[in-house]
Amino acid sequence: MSEKEILSSIDHTQLGVTATPKEILTLCDEAVKYNAASVCIPACYIKLAKEYVGDKMKICTVIGFPNGYATTEAKCFETCNAISNGADEIDMVINVGMVKAGDYDYVYREIKAVREASKGKILKVIIEACLLTDEEKIKLCTVVSDAGADFIKTSTGFSSGGATLEDIKLFKKHVSPQTKIKAAGGIRTMEDARAFIDAGADRIGASAIIKALEKN
Repeated sequence: MSEKEILSSIDHTQLGVTATPKEILTLCDEAVKYNAASVCIPACYIKLAKEYVGDKMKICTVIGFPNGYATTEAKCFETCNAISNGADEIDMVINVGMVKAGDYDYVYREIKAVREASKGKILKVIIEACLLTDEEKIKLCTVVSDAGADFIKTSTGFSSGGATLEDIKLFKKHVSPQTKIKAAGGIRTMEDARAFIDAGADRIGASAIIKALEKN
């Protein structure tokens, strides 16, 4: 896989709590320059970024981020608000506590509700794999697939761990054929990204890869 192909799979990300408008616009410039898949940014900057890039770049944002324990209604409101401001893609965090309680019906219903609120936009579901057992991950592969999400995503990058190759391979075995995989959290080099794509990832969430190219 060429460097250009890898770059086209990257959601160029800036979700830091100190992110400024200027940093978001720089992120957009970098993403357009390298033809990234999208910029993934805080919801408060969607309108700014959309007005800045127009149709040159997809705008992705996060919902229920990073802990996932907002109510379903709040996540649906966030989603509708994000789309009204110009978001093209939605990355939502599941309620991990409900997974630990074994209430997969709750998780399914919530994903379905956000799926409906997303109005046909790309929906990625963050399961925070570092907090889960393999059994829970396998079950969530089915739940995310059945709920109609476009992607299952490994991590927020704000918890105790990020993406692992083992998780990508596990997801690949258990998601439906139409469900794609996004690896995020700790992927910092082009070599890392290539390894995750080779393992089965379709998208890469990363803040460092394009930044590194800018420095060279």
